[in-house]
Amino acid sequence: MPAKRLSVVVTRRLPEAVETRMTELFDVTLRDPDTRMSRDELAAAMRAADVLVPCVTDQIDANLLAQAGDRLRLIANYGAGVDHIDVATARQRGILVSNTPGVLSDDTADMAMALILAVLRKMPEGISEMMGGNWQGWSPMAHLGRRVGGRRLGILGMGRIGLAVARRAQAFGMQIHYHNRRRLRPEVEAEVEATYWESLDQMLARVDVLSINCPHTPSTFHLLNARRLKLMKPSAVIVNTSRGEVIDENALVRALKGGELAGAGLDVYEHGVEINPTLRELPSVVLLPHMGSATIEGRVEMGEKVILNIKTFADGHRPPDQVVPGLL
Repeated sequence: MPAKRLSVVVTRRLPEAVETRMTELFDVTLRDPDTRMSRDELAAAMRAADVLVPCVTDQIDANLLAQAGDRLRLIANYGAGVDHIDVATARQRGILVSNTPGVLSDDTADMAMALILAVLRKMPEGISEMMGGNWQGWSPMAHLGRRVGGRRLGILGMGRIGLAVARRAQAFGMQIHYHNRRRLRPEVEAEVEATYWESLDQMLARVDVLSINCPHTPSTFHLLNARRLKLMKPSAVIVNTSRGEVIDENALVRALKGGELAGAGLDVYEHGVEINPTLRELPSVVLLPHMGSATIEGRVEMGEKVILNIKTFADGHRPPDQVVPGLL
């Protein structure tokens, strides 16, 4: 008699190829239409399933986990970041958590580089003029941005994505600086000619561009606060493709309005879709709708990792991408 298939609930629509493969392997409940689940719906799903496949829009905290019941055994997150999941509480309740690291590094790094170029070269200003039909022809002093080559790029968080950003920026002639919990191996530093700063404050005072690539954890919440923003040059710009909570968004707005920073390129925001309205009004700011990892290839590869984690778990083994609370 064949083994009973795992019951899997997916909280958002995924690429068709991923959903099809999941349906072949597991007893899957897919999300239709593609809307964010309410807390009540999430609680019901966690009681009904062996495996929950959530994403960044699902806040799975201790109170929600307390409603999960005894059936749920794996939260196979569709995404690398797990700051929306209380991993420690899940572990205490005997629920494993897995994620999808590595597959989005290049896509996110591409977007970080695009934001650096867009902010330094004032691309939105030019696009707005063209789309509005207001262009009167070339002028020597119009849309003057800053040259990318030779700029000092500070990378906050030199993991997979940070290193991918460094490689791209190096090709553009930028000088690479970084701050990280741990210094890279000498051969990796040499590859991108990176300068390590043990002191974040000292690095911030010296860079022209800051790329935020660290995860959101209790220790990184508001890591870029008002005091640290004041350390940066008035000509410096900030790009964030990681998590919005790393920056004190109100302090960032004040710095931009007061001329203490030259610009910002943001793909993520401290309060999700509730963006500080002043950010939309500042011509020096480029805003994107959390699309740093949004490629077809990346989304499919994320799904393949989720499936591998579930299949490995179903076979009685530890998921290859299990998240360990102590390592966050």
